[in-house]
Amino acid sequence: MENYLTIDIGGSYIKYALMNIEGTFLEKGSIQTPREKLADLIKLIQSIYCKYEGVKGIGISMPGVIDMKEGFAYTGGSLSYIQECPFASLIQEACNGVPVTIGNDAKCAGYAEIGFGVLKDVEDAIILVFGTGLGGCIVKNREVHQGKNFSAGEVSAVKINTSESNNTNNWWGVNSGARGLLRKVQKSIGTNQKYTGKEIFAMANAKNPLVLEALDHFCHDIAVQILNLQAIFDPEKIAIGGGISEQEIFIQAIQENINKIYTANKGYPIPLPKVVACKYRNDANLLGAFYQHLQLNRNRLD
Repeated sequence: MENYLTIDIGGSYIKYALMNIEGTFLEKGSIQTPREKLADLIKLIQSIYCKYEGVKGIGISMPGVIDMKEGFAYTGGSLSYIQECPFASLIQEACNGVPVTIGNDAKCAGYAEIGFGVLKDVEDAIILVFGTGLGGCIVKNREVHQGKNFSAGEVSAVKINTSESNNTNNWWGVNSGARGLLRKVQKSIGTNQKYTGKEIFAMANAKNPLVLEALDHFCHDIAVQILNLQAIFDPEKIAIGGGISEQEIFIQAIQENINKIYTANKGYPIPLPKVVACKYRNDANLLGAFYQHLQLNRNRLD
């Protein structure tokens, strides 16, 4: 029986799952992410691996700039102790030489949709993952495009205001992440109260006019950038992921704003972007790391 261990390293928690070759979850778990030392992270992953017998391979999703083919982590995102690190080799050595692959978390989310989700029959696409910040992934000819420096799809760094180009609050990832939505809601309501994403969407779904106005402004900014991405790459679909994508009102507001802008700009020389919600949300990185692992090892065998 071919079983695989797939691991999603997050800033707060590590999620892991045992999966069979068909991509079915056999067992899941989570544990707090070590914040201080690389050695602690390696030891923790080793302990997860040792829970299971006969693991054929390990696929890992993680933050940072990652060379998936070489298994090398140039950075580890919020895990600053991961720098210029042959991460896959270190895990492989700690886990009895079992094959290990690693990939950027947003790109793994892309692989989940390519392998099992809404992009299964799509050649070219873009995935936008909304959370605390914003992750991005470009799919080209059914492959996740890495880029020369492995940073293709890093849409979080896109500037949204040319007059204040040195202000990090004008990065798309900041403006269209959870904090950006909160700021718009606070401004619309006229309060400094901090709301969670769940609270904001509860108010929006209850038709609170001020929250709906803030959400519309938030989605207008996203719609502008989606139209820019459509002009640059001409994808067949743009898939929206992250926990926020479960909110139908969010996807609907993005599409409505795209339609308004598109209609107002007569003669727009691009097709109307097609926005869809990702099929996988909480499990996307786990599934994507598994799918990437299978693809890389099949390519090596070929």
